[in-house]
Amino acid sequence: MRTLYVVTHPEATHHVEGVVGGWYDSQLTPAGIRAAVSIAQALRAQIPNSAEVQLFSSDLQRTLRTAKEVAALFGVTPNLDRRLREKSYGEAGGKPQAWLDQRFIPPPAVGERMEHDEGIEGSETKAAWAQRIYAATNDILHNPSNTRSS
Repeated sequence: MRTLYVVTHPEATHHVEGVVGGWYDSQLTPAGIRAAVSIAQALRAQIPNSAEVQLFSSDLQRTLRTAKEVAALFGVTPNLDRRLREKSYGEAGGKPQAWLDQRFIPPPAVGERMEHDEGIEGSETKAAWAQRIYAATNDILHNPSNTRSS
């Protein structure tokens, strides 16, 4: 049986600076680093020492730093996959959240919401983001070279 643990990065500089994240390549804050260490320790306590562990991460600095804390406790190297990135907010990435808020077109209350264009140049629809993440996850779970028993 395989078990998949999904971890998000903790506090990053874009959170405290009030700028849009997405594909903006921010760092973890000192509090985020402490949280990443705690996440790694919690996973180490949960996962048996005998388990073969593989670690996958997006290539953004904040997620890679989180993955490196986990990797250090398991003695593995993170496999980077840019498909695991957060939803892209296109040209809004790295700009003040207020900039995005002024331009964002909310999805309709009813009807098609996944293909909705939020009005931000270069941003992904929720459908495109979900398709990208599902494809990466499917590859991770079904690629024979990634199959490990625990």
